[in-house]
Amino acid sequence: MGVKINFINPFGTDAYNGLIMETMSPYLTGGAELVVTNTKNCPENIDYYYSKHLIEEAIFESCIEAEKAGFDAVIVGCCYDPGVRVARELVDIPVIGPLEATMQMAPYYGHEYVLVTDHHKAVPYLRDMVRLYGEEAHCRKVDCIDWWVTDMIQDTAGVARDAVAAADKIRREAEADVCILGCTIISASHEKAIMEGTPRDVAILNPNTMALKMAQSLAELKQQGAYAISRRAYYQNLKDRNADEFAGVRRQFANRGK
Repeated sequence: MGVKINFINPFGTDAYNGLIMETMSPYLTGGAELVVTNTKNCPENIDYYYSKHLIEEAIFESCIEAEKAGFDAVIVGCCYDPGVRVARELVDIPVIGPLEATMQMAPYYGHEYVLVTDHHKAVPYLRDMVRLYGEEAHCRKVDCIDWWVTDMIQDTAGVARDAVAAADKIRREAEADVCILGCTIISASHEKAIMEGTPRDVAILNPNTMALKMAQSLAELKQQGAYAISRRAYYQNLKDRNADEFAGVRRQFANRGK
């Protein structure tokens, strides 16, 4: 039986859903099903960290609802990997962060990589993510193309053009083997250009497809009884320790904004 994967765009708008679905669907195999959704009742722009933290609360709710709806895995569709680790505390299905998944797969493509993100504000944040994931030895540089997500959807061809140029330039400067496009919308824009005839450079890694394959693999392992999240420490669930306290927190969250 094929697995069912929920790609959750963390932006509180459906403006990006079609682009994601269009560019990820060709990579579905083995009867896997992809459903692209977005968060609700939260900011539409994750570029600023205040909005990002508000969005993360909506992500937690979306992951809980995805598990209830029968999804076998969730991808949180942003290379900030927003709320991913907290969401793993809340659900038993795999929760995939695109940046983490791609960093883990990058060594199969090249020994060292550069990370190209969207704008200058994201650069230091992703440098922190490199350290968090223990990738300082392999990530040679973090840089950007200076596009904002609300502009990208208006000109995906321009985003793809700038991303390819930046990937090539930064990779050569850093003497790295491959480049991770550290933004799901940059990656989708680049993938769309490939679908429209731009030659593929296999040294440019797409976090969307990497996350999809990671999600499918872990979901299939879970179906076969060979995957479970350890609740010993880091991902221990409050619900298991104190169900009443967990229910109270959930009620408080549900009343927000009413």
